[in-house]
Amino acid sequence: MRKEVDRVNQNHGNRADDPLETMHAIVHLYRSRQLRGLRGGPHELAHMEMKALGYFARHPGATQSDLVAHSGRDKAQVARLIRALREGQLLEATADEQDRRSTRLSLSAAGEEIFAGLHRQSGALGQVALAGLSGDEQAQLGGLLARVRANLEQARED
Repeated sequence: MRKEVDRVNQNHGNRADDPLETMHAIVHLYRSRQLRGLRGGPHELAHMEMKALGYFARHPGATQSDLVAHSGRDKAQVARLIRALREGQLLEATADEQDRRSTRLSLSAAGEEIFAGLHRQSGALGQVALAGLSGDEQAQLGGLLARVRANLEQARED
């Protein structure tokens, strides 16, 4: 007897021709390789922890509320995420000079080091992913993906 769970991974129709399925598979492979590169280091980060580090690297001094608004995640989930990053000494917190009730967050020295490693690793993975594509092909791919993203963002606003 076949388990019900087995249906999740069955191929229904020719999904290989579906560009969104292909994009999903690419993102899954990329994230998997990215996480694999962190194993064995002092900090094994989950995907959302990596995203949060990236956010605070690009927006030093942002608040927890800023991350909630940016990510669309639940406040409690973001609070747990930030607490874990602070306990791991990857984020530093300072009181907002204008509003002492608000806390400004930025990467610690260890957080900056981890983020720099992630950035280097992402660059190397990007080179592997785009190997064999000419500059024109990479530009065309980027343009097409930008249009797909714009379509989805426009649909979200309607």
